[in-house]
Amino acid sequence: MTKTARSTAARRARTALPEVQFADDGVVRTLHLGTEWVQGSMLVDAPFDIELEYVQRMMAWLLFVPLDGLGARHAMQLGLGAAALTKFCHKRLRMRTTAIELNPQVIAACRGWFKLPPDDARLTVRLADAALAVQEAALHGTVDALQVDLYDEQAASPVLDSADFYADCRRLLTDDGAMTVNLFGRTSSYAASLQRIAEAFGEPAVWAFRPTREGNTVVLAQRSASRPPRAALLEQAAQIQARFGLPAPKWLRVFKPVVP
Repeated sequence: MTKTARSTAARRARTALPEVQFADDGVVRTLHLGTEWVQGSMLVDAPFDIELEYVQRMMAWLLFVPLDGLGARHAMQLGLGAAALTKFCHKRLRMRTTAIELNPQVIAACRGWFKLPPDDARLTVRLADAALAVQEAALHGTVDALQVDLYDEQAASPVLDSADFYADCRRLLTDDGAMTVNLFGRTSSYAASLQRIAEAFGEPAVWAFRPTREGNTVVLAQRSASRPPRAALLEQAAQIQARFGLPAPKWLRVFKPVVP
């Protein structure tokens, strides 16, 4: 067994063990992997909206692409969570959407409890290891929006967080594609993770939000660095809010390039 195969088997063993649970207060349903840590959430009365603030910020790639023609683009999620991003890209943006999830119990929970639709011509949910999926040559250059949120039941630090992994992520992207990453964890180092992302993408291509109250910091990295004028970003943000209900104008108060 190779080193990659051993690490894959170890991750699969860890993620298969926790009991997948949900908690429901009548308004918000949350997904848990046998601990108190929230792995995702859903508004019970609006299952295709995005409830958590940091998950909304994972849609910041919309600031950099034309909003007309999203249906011709491809979104990919590494880590399904409660399927909020997958459902939003598939149902609200009408994009071709692929989700990669290591734990079959999470996929079953999302289909049973979180309104994740069955696969169809535009939606594919794959039981696979993200570390291997990002290396598939057939996927290189095909992803317009890559959303990375990879945590185990302890939520201590990202499961995949190396410069090599982020370089593989960059190879997935189209020329104007972007990756968003959730950085959170009691033992993680934001500065070290940011440095690894910058190493893979180049510092001028990296943008970051301030942390949410819960401690989630979303980082965005572009395949090809760009610096749209502030006025253009403000107009784009207003259009995102009007079309999709995301608080994009608020994003611009807490989102900027890491290199001025």
